[in-house]
Amino acid sequence: MDIRSSLDGLKSMLGSAPAAPTAPQTAKSSPSAVGSAMGTDQATFSTAASEVSLTAADTGVRMDKVAGIQSALSAGSYNVPASAVAAKLVDSMLGGGQ
Repeated sequence: MDIRSSLDGLKSMLGSAPAAPTAPQTAKSSPSAVGSAMGTDQATFSTAASEVSLTAADTGVRMDKVAGIQSALSAGSYNVPASAVAAKLVDSMLGGGQ
């Protein structure tokens, strides 16, 4: 299976134009060719991803509380009762968390 054809199919499903076919690089390619190819990579976010990232930034996260939980996790002293996890899981599955 050619990975480029699979990626082109994925790109077409996501609405991205497929890349022009390129010749496969051999293991004997020069380091300069590899370095120049790495410098051309780009990443873009969809509109939905951009909105999610903006929404996440505006949630008013209490960084002091996050830092406290992170330090408790690092120390190994963070404890959540299994019954609390189970209750939240059931609520979430039943749609009660919305």
